[in-house]
Amino acid sequence: MLSIVTAEEEQLPSMNKKTVRIVIQGGAGAFHEIAAKRYQYLNNVEIVPAETFQDLIEVAQNPDLSDGGIMAIENSIYGSILPNYALLNSSNLEIIGEVYLRIKQNLMVLPGQKIEDLTEVYSHPVAIVQCKPFFKKYPNIKLIEAPDTALSARMVRDNNWKHAGAIASSAAADLYKMDMIAEGIETNKANYTRFLVLGIRKEIEVEKTFNKVSICFSLQHEVGSLHKVLAALSATNANLTKIQSAPIVGKAWEYRFFIDYLIENKADFKAGIEAIKTLTSEFKILGKYQRGQLHEN
Repeated sequence: MLSIVTAEEEQLPSMNKKTVRIVIQGGAGAFHEIAAKRYQYLNNVEIVPAETFQDLIEVAQNPDLSDGGIMAIENSIYGSILPNYALLNSSNLEIIGEVYLRIKQNLMVLPGQKIEDLTEVYSHPVAIVQCKPFFKKYPNIKLIEAPDTALSARMVRDNNWKHAGAIASSAAADLYKMDMIAEGIETNKANYTRFLVLGIRKEIEVEKTFNKVSICFSLQHEVGSLHKVLAALSATNANLTKIQSAPIVGKAWEYRFFIDYLIENKADFKAGIEAIKTLTSEFKILGKYQRGQLHEN
């Protein structure tokens, strides 16, 4: 079972001293894998690939198949990945950490090929959108959507497609022995994705160091109901970093709220939680963890 290593546990045998099986969406060389390997409490990571985020959640909940997972939840340009909030809320997983990763997109080809040789370039739909302006100079190249960035590079290599390229990470280029003929082709360089590190929810609460909290809840249709929740958090010195609403399936025009906030001490955390519980319904703590670090790709 995946867990954060606290300052008190640093001298003990811990999860960052052995190989940990982490489920990701996509394959080897994907940005999910890079994020997993950047997570500060994990040194030895064995990647377990999953085709979809639904598959990721299902495998991450099975201790026979994995020790946890890592899942993208929002991007600085494209915003929140709403379906992943719903997947997390309905799972038996909790957030135990986070990673912020700079997303740098690169154009790669089989060794020896040039951009003039290309008629097709494959990648994930979001990566394609991020790089479209670059390809305006090459109208003969058709951009084709694929399930994953890294798998696009693998597909070009496995099929020996000399007419095709892929948009993916530098890690994918190294892994699949591709030549990067154009680096950093994304339009907006301030492009970061936040990834959540997920572990199986424990039946017994374990005391650990944390300074960030993620919660979700629903509210009654009453004037000022959300304001009361935010006021309760403010009264306990909580620093709100994210608020996201999502429709509740089967309940027209009703919404579930997801909130992330930073805390100064555990006493304020406990006071805030007790206050919020009385103001909300379907309240759930999604995770308590250390605020994530930002990494360049």
